[in-house]
Amino acid sequence: MPFPQDFVWAAAAASYQIEGAANEDGRGLSVWDVFSHTPGKVAAGHTGDVACDHYHRYAEDIALMQQIGLQAYRLSIAWPRIFPGGAGTVNNAGLDFYDRLVDALLAANITPYVTLFHWDLPFELYMRGGWMNRDSADWFADYTTAVVGCLGDRVSNWFTINEPAVFTNVGHKHGRHAPGDRLSDRHLLLMSHNVLRAHGKAVQAIRATSPGAAKVGIAPDTDVLMPLTQDAATVDRVREHYFAIKSVDDFFNVRFWLDPVIFGEYPAEGVALWEEAGIMPPIHAGDMETISQPTDFIGINQYRGEYVEVDGDTLTIQQTTVNQPHTQIGWAVRPEILYWGPRFLYERYQKPLYITENGLSSMDWVNMDGEVLDHHRIDFTRRHLLQLERAIDDGVPIKGYFHWSVMDNFEWARGYRERFGLIYVDYETQERILKASAHWYQRVISANGLT
Repeated sequence: MPFPQDFVWAAAAASYQIEGAANEDGRGLSVWDVFSHTPGKVAAGHTGDVACDHYHRYAEDIALMQQIGLQAYRLSIAWPRIFPGGAGTVNNAGLDFYDRLVDALLAANITPYVTLFHWDLPFELYMRGGWMNRDSADWFADYTTAVVGCLGDRVSNWFTINEPAVFTNVGHKHGRHAPGDRLSDRHLLLMSHNVLRAHGKAVQAIRATSPGAAKVGIAPDTDVLMPLTQDAATVDRVREHYFAIKSVDDFFNVRFWLDPVIFGEYPAEGVALWEEAGIMPPIHAGDMETISQPTDFIGINQYRGEYVEVDGDTLTIQQTTVNQPHTQIGWAVRPEILYWGPRFLYERYQKPLYITENGLSSMDWVNMDGEVLDHHRIDFTRRHLLQLERAIDDGVPIKGYFHWSVMDNFEWARGYRERFGLIYVDYETQERILKASAHWYQRVISANGLT
């Protein structure tokens, strides 16, 4: 059967990963500029200085998106392009780029979905405490107001923050991403509370500034737990385990991020653990009301999941076998994540969902005939979309699928070693080639998933 008539077939990318032009038109430093230029932080010393040069080649890239038949494109705004110092005076040249980009997308009949923060925090704000500074929520609201004031007459769909669990934990606790800090759980809780406040203030700013009807959500990632057998009792136990806060530092749990946004409260068992450890951050009057501003949808980034076996009171994660397929980045291929993840999230939060990221890292290269035959990506995506279709058939309101990513790009601390794109990018010449997966995706889109 085809997908719903209003289903959105799309792809995504992020500013620092593709734009380049790191030192042009008044753009300020981000934490990723500083991190990537620090020896030993990124594979092979790679940086996002040039990346895919999308800043200069966006018209060519949009033409390729049009060839694929994309109905929408999820882009992110580089905060340091808009406020080079993070706050204060707006850099109009930065706004002008996104103004041109949005116009070009609309001219190609591609709907822009805009993410306001995809990890490139202005470095000057980091030097003022970054997300640990309570003022960070207001800095983000001011930045949001400037962006929506420029683009809100043409952009109707907004994501406030991408993968908050990753940039807080991996960047500030484990030190593997920018800014490379190794902070305590106390710091992580304080920072996360301010990130959630920033989300809420951004929602308020979008509602107040947008000249037309705006829809808004947040885009967390989630590693879903899935039942090995599907009897009702097992499903219930695994769902409960998936959402349970199991330790004082369980900050990757999607419930840690979505319960405050949707329900206006932190998980009770988490609060008990944090209070016992003496690390609960101060919750000011009105904070939870700010965080839980009404939203229209949830975006979920899904790449990984694990099967859970239930035997009485014992829950055991199924170990991978020698035959378990893995992507180039080392993640096990389990397409059922696009069934169980959306299902569990909708059952709990009762919000429409977008799959805002899902894709395959691989070792694609150009063959002797000048083609990129990434049939593994086709198989991977087909398997996942079949599971997504299964979730839709079971009544989960999934509004769209954004393949990650539209083109090969800078994959954070792994540099340019991983290729996720539908479009191959030669990073030396900046030549673009539509991969076999792009042509396949075009046929899927044109048939609305029927093929």
